[in-house]
Amino acid sequence: MEKTENKNRFGLIGKNIDYSFSRGYFTQKFKDLHLENYTYENFDFQHIDEFNTVLTTEKNIRGFNVTIPYKEAVIPFLTEIDEIAQEIGAVNTIKFTPKGLKGFNTDYYGFQRSIEPFIKKHHKKALILGTGGASKAIAYVLKQFKIAYTFVSRNPKKGEIAYSDLDKTTLENYTIIINCTPLGTYPEIDRKPDIPYQFLNNKHLLFDLIYNPAKTAFLLEGESRGATIKNGDKMLELQAEKAWEIWNS
Repeated sequence: MEKTENKNRFGLIGKNIDYSFSRGYFTQKFKDLHLENYTYENFDFQHIDEFNTVLTTEKNIRGFNVTIPYKEAVIPFLTEIDEIAQEIGAVNTIKFTPKGLKGFNTDYYGFQRSIEPFIKKHHKKALILGTGGASKAIAYVLKQFKIAYTFVSRNPKKGEIAYSDLDKTTLENYTIIINCTPLGTYPEIDRKPDIPYQFLNNKHLLFDLIYNPAKTAFLLEGESRGATIKNGDKMLELQAEKAWEIWNS
């Protein structure tokens, strides 16, 4: 049996996460830093309640990342939550502390740093496609930038709009469009959010949280009409580095 006394274990909590960026990124990082007894693994849950089993049976875990669909569902398991994560209402990083589990959000940091260089003066309003945990971090950042935003949802709640509400006037007014849905992720690379792409132009900035493929169908539609495009690779790297900083602080 493998000894785990000296292990420093980290991992990703999510659902159907074989494709995950985090495991490859941190495995390579540990190798580069010559951290031989550090490991990173996927904790693939069909339901968040499986987290209880991990917490009671697994040893030497120092921290977790959290991805779709558990960024909100994981909160009741935490002893403490960082102020910014509390305001956002979603957690994507968990640190083991003497008091228990503490939740943080590093999505906002990754997004803020990666979109900032692309924002121009005419970018005053944004559409956020999707309403999951990641979209809350996006909204938090847009608020810091004083950019007005509207959520677009398949099942809109009060204050949100439906995809069927999007028309030429909407897209003229909202020149930033951020895809927070998983549509277009490998291997389903032909899928894309149902927006009227024909009304996009060179004033638009399209940001996709997806990183695989590097250019999703959503981004390709924007690029072909002169829009500025950015995928989620830099955002992921930045939020991963911020998580590493938190685990080691």
